[in-house]
Amino acid sequence: MSEKLSIIDVNRLFDLQTFTGRFKYYAWMTDPRTVVVSNERLLQAKQMVDNYRAGKQKDNLNPEEVKYNLKLYYSAFHPDTGELQNFAGRMSFQVPGGMLITGGMLAFYRTVSAVVLWQFLNQSFNAVVNYTNRNANSPTSVTQLGLSFVSATTAALVAAIGCKNYWSKNASPFLQRYVPFAAVAAANCVNIPFMRQNEIINGIEVKNADGEVVGQSRLAAIKGISEVTISRITMAAPGMLLLPVIMQRLEKLPAYRRIKWINAPFQTLMVGCFLCFMVPTACAIFPQQCSLNTSTMRTFEPELYKDMVQRTGDKVPNRVYFNKGL
Repeated sequence: MSEKLSIIDVNRLFDLQTFTGRFKYYAWMTDPRTVVVSNERLLQAKQMVDNYRAGKQKDNLNPEEVKYNLKLYYSAFHPDTGELQNFAGRMSFQVPGGMLITGGMLAFYRTVSAVVLWQFLNQSFNAVVNYTNRNANSPTSVTQLGLSFVSATTAALVAAIGCKNYWSKNASPFLQRYVPFAAVAAANCVNIPFMRQNEIINGIEVKNADGEVVGQSRLAAIKGISEVTISRITMAAPGMLLLPVIMQRLEKLPAYRRIKWINAPFQTLMVGCFLCFMVPTACAIFPQQCSLNTSTMRTFEPELYKDMVQRTGDKVPNRVYFNKGL
């Protein structure tokens, strides 16, 4: 890599092979303060990155300015296509967006209408996030987008209303506080695979260690989607599992009970505190660039393995690499 390109290489700034390095990288990239940066400023950051990649950038920027521009670029642009993501899909919006919606789900869970409203809002947000952070080499049609949204929303509502009805008759009011988490977990298991079903059906591009595309793999897609699903549930778990315990104790305090209006804002703020730590933690569990042993492909998807053999001239690498998405 040339000296100029190394300046914009995030591997120079963070060790993405370790959990600690990935945590620092995602904490840097998901910084919610950058969510208020204008599109014009974001495009300037992208221009700097493009200029460095093309070898046109003048060496008159200090390192901190380069790092800040990189931060803006990775927080708002798709890593594969370079397109500016919509506001809700940006990595910098994960904490404030998740904070508002999760806080609403936790605060307003007692009636069916409230459950329906907040699960609808949550799945709308998830659909945008899943689409904008997909593997961009697998296009998704409008029909598939609609189907995944309806399926995920249905799964969330079935889980939420089903748990609510069952627990209202067979469990304590405390357990009913976990209705939102049950819905979120169920919906993530539906929303992400449906949103990225093309990857499962057709496979995604896999590369060798040098970054050259050597074939397609459905197993790679399944592995990537599974890891993203686990990360999303992990991201939501601490806030949605611990806050009910905190709230049960707080609501017994006379001082807290006298100011009922503080319930929703307090829970929203607490969720935000959890997410500031859990968003980078959950994203860092698995490497962004995943790998797959080609012997597994040979066993479970022989037709794609044969295609890889032909494309590589019978020089199939031991492992192939791919972007799992976020």
